[in-house]
Amino acid sequence: MNTSDFKNSSQQIPNRLLLGPGPSNTPPRVLTAMNQPMLGYLDPVFLELMDETMELLRGVFGTENQLTFPVSATGSAGMEATLCNLIEPGDEIIVCVNGFFGARIADIVKRCRGKLHVVEGDWGNIIDPEDVENKLNAVNAKIVCIVHAETSTGVLQPLDDISAMAKRNDALLLVDCVTSLGGVPVNLDASGIDVAYSCTQKCLGGPPGLSPVSFSDRAVEIIHKRKTEIQSFYLDMRLLSNYWGKERVYHHTAPISMNYAINEALKLVEEEGLTQRYHRHQLHSQALAAGLESIGIERIAQEGHRAPMLTSVSIPDGVDDAGIRRRLLEEYNIEIGGGLGVFKGKAWRIGLMGESCRKESVIRLLSALEDLLPDVTQLAAVEAAEKVYAAE
Repeated sequence: MNTSDFKNSSQQIPNRLLLGPGPSNTPPRVLTAMNQPMLGYLDPVFLELMDETMELLRGVFGTENQLTFPVSATGSAGMEATLCNLIEPGDEIIVCVNGFFGARIADIVKRCRGKLHVVEGDWGNIIDPEDVENKLNAVNAKIVCIVHAETSTGVLQPLDDISAMAKRNDALLLVDCVTSLGGVPVNLDASGIDVAYSCTQKCLGGPPGLSPVSFSDRAVEIIHKRKTEIQSFYLDMRLLSNYWGKERVYHHTAPISMNYAINEALKLVEEEGLTQRYHRHQLHSQALAAGLESIGIERIAQEGHRAPMLTSVSIPDGVDDAGIRRRLLEEYNIEIGGGLGVFKGKAWRIGLMGESCRKESVIRLLSALEDLLPDVTQLAAVEAAEKVYAAE
């Protein structure tokens, strides 16, 4: 397909089954919501929608934080927004790195001129809380940063012990919830998380383009008491809070249609119920894992700490990574992700997120892999997955 294919109609764009690390498929109701009439960014109707969206986000985040809203940019901007608002030059910042996105946090800390202290873990394993405690005992940290569900490895990081350590040392806990929000419990208030950011296009089921963030009262106080200017105007939480708060002071032209989308996506989450949504992600992940293991495809993430929405697997010996992913796309209309960083060319990343997290998705992918991979017993993977569903 080349650019000339798109001259006549957007209908040329294929309807893929998106089972990569994001985006996930967007529910029809969300796509319909995006087609609603345009409003001005201070229209009273749009302001009501903003208020409703903030309340819905608080429910999914599990928080009463007033400064909870979607930044008008993708998840990486949420990462940068949380860090650049809190970090001043010379601040001691601990960053836990056991994957690609922990390393990106560390990069931004340096760009904000914070004093970086890295707690490293092996890719595919969780961060050891004892290593975090040792680092906290060695430095006067302002913030501890960690990824909840590492998209490059599929590891789901336990947070309770690290949260307690941060509190004992008077440090803020900043958590990347990009892949976890809407797929597993986050519970900012109960977990003692001070600052979090996420995205719209994964487990929440919206299109990419917004980044939900949430700041505790303590974090907001630190932002307002900082001695140096925030390096980004666009991501300045003091200015953004005046737009999303009661003052409604103009800051930027909000992406109206994207806000329609996240509002509708969050309503779908609320209608399903968080408990049921978390169960759905866990169930289909288990069925996928059973099917993959039945045909010799092994998971990478540490046992007992595997994120249900993102399954990372080792590519079998002798299998062409790019070739299989290309054929899945061209012949089966299915997208899965390749490996990042140390796993490049060695791993596949399979996402079951939001609208894409369905039994039909699991069976369709397993059937395609049975067709494409050599020396695989036909229907073995599908039958293994069906046993999980039958036991439900």
